Amino acid sequence: MRLLVTGGAGFIGSAACRYYLTHAGTHVERLINVDKLTYAANLASLDPVAAHPQYTFIKADICDASAMNSIFRETEPDVVLHFAAESHVDRSINGSDAFIRTNIVGTHVLLEAARAYWMNLPCSRRDTFRFVHISTDEVYGSLGPIDLFTETTPYDPSSPYSASKAAADHLVNAWFRTFGLPVIITNCSNNFGPYQFPEKLIPLMILNGLEEKPLPVYGNGSNVRDWLYVEDHIRALELIVEKGRPGKRYNIGGRSERANLEVVERICDMLDELVPAATSRRRLITFVPDRPGHDQRYAIDASKLERELGWRPQESFESGLAKTVRWYLDNPDWWQPLRQRVYRGERLGLIQTAATG
Repeated sequence: MRLLVTGGAGFIGSAACRYYLTHAGTHVERLINVDKLTYAANLASLDPVAAHPQYTFIKADICDASAMNSIFRETEPDVVLHFAAESHVDRSINGSDAFIRTNIVGTHVLLEAARAYWMNLPCSRRDTFRFVHISTDEVYGSLGPIDLFTETTPYDPSSPYSASKAAADHLVNAWFRTFGLPVIITNCSNNFGPYQFPEKLIPLMILNGLEEKPLPVYGNGSNVRDWLYVEDHIRALELIVEKGRPGKRYNIGGRSERANLEVVERICDMLDELVPAATSRRRLITFVPDRPGHDQRYAIDASKLERELGWRPQESFESGLAKTVRWYLDNPDWWQPLRQRVYRGERLGLIQTAATG
């Protein structure tokens, strides 16, 4: 299998690259990683596989139609895993242009390049080609206290980020219905694990807690997310590539709902056990103004994936979090340059109020 990964220098994309190149039985003849290398991309996340003989990195923007057409023509992929996206809600509130360009325009460019390539494949390869579009549960909007997102839940995005991903999902679905391009859409819950850029909740809390800096919690900390260990996500995608049905969508969730405050408190307790401080790190928790349009609860029903493809997460929230905390403690060479030069932990996602007078 020749596998084209977009956004493979990002958090989930790099996990896919590492998984496919290091796990037995993945049958990868060649893996091509295409990434623009924006602020959240990090080639150091690919160090474990950078010298692998089946690995190729290409720096390119998915919005560049000429580059995408050339990449498809020259690399001849059998499967596309489309991760490339702007993904931080707070940054989409501060500035939405990059989200519209990458998530919507970039997906359109990639779909057209994939379609042109696919149409010219021999019949045997046309039948097995797959374009897997990785999306988010945030397209569904906010849940009440007991419901779950299913594959038929209506879209109701709340942020510029989730709206841009919803638009991309609709494009992907339309390219199946109109052109027959063999696409599959996946919608996953909140991922966590090693190599995650430290603007996201779990790595930010780990690193701030390690340095005994304030731990900012939005609102009262009651917002609930369903947490999924990143390698469990990749194992789900592996099954979807092998057995998933074109034109269908699959929800991927960890069945691990936690309120944000509960997550932060657990990180504090783990750090206190591993790197004791003078007093509990829970004292560092600081409640800050909430994010505009902050969805209250996400929770995925992954029954379709479990029933049809036999997937189950291998990590619980507790086991995955323990691995994640330990990884950040053991790998300061990866995250310290990011904290020093890219993102120092400043607050994002606040709306500037209009001047009065």
